[in-house]
Amino acid sequence: MSQLLPIVGPDSPEATNSLITIQKVKLKDLHLTCEFTEQRHEEAPARAFALTCQEQVHADLLHRLSRLVPHLCLLAEQLAETPDFWPDEAEELPALFGLFSVTGFSMGKNQSGVTLIGQRELTGGRVLNLTSPYQSFEDEHNRYAYAGRLETALFEALAEVEAALRGKCTEYRQLDLFDEQPAAASISLVSTRPEA
Repeated sequence: MSQLLPIVGPDSPEATNSLITIQKVKLKDLHLTCEFTEQRHEEAPARAFALTCQEQVHADLLHRLSRLVPHLCLLAEQLAETPDFWPDEAEELPALFGLFSVTGFSMGKNQSGVTLIGQRELTGGRVLNLTSPYQSFEDEHNRYAYAGRLETALFEALAEVEAALRGKCTEYRQLDLFDEQPAAASISLVSTRPEA
């Protein structure tokens, strides 16, 4: 009888060799939930997973998701483009995006497009959930003027999601009550059922 080895996570010796294809990403309370497939190598069959990370996501993933906010606003027709609409990479988002956030996305078949999911905070503290129309990166007829920019920002976010699946998370650790040496970092992943 062969033993199944955990592939996803930083403790797996095979983790860096596996191929991960991300289908859905959701961020809630700084915890990542992700649906993806993984192959041990190119010829191996893909295995489907749905995981929720127990640790809070790294700030790099939050930054990458924030870069999708201008696209969500344009695709969901929430804001009109202005001269200062697109921030530089190092800049924070302009103030006009302060009420918006991207909380996830769903990839199209073969990662050829995306649906962005986010929120807009309304007056009175209520939240309006936003879902962009599906945007293909190669659609000639319904061309989004910033499809190339969206694709680049999305693949940078996908790289951070994959890094999170492989163990990249915040450095937050609860302090010990006594002067004990900190234990080695461990990542716990909780399996969740994929929704059909």
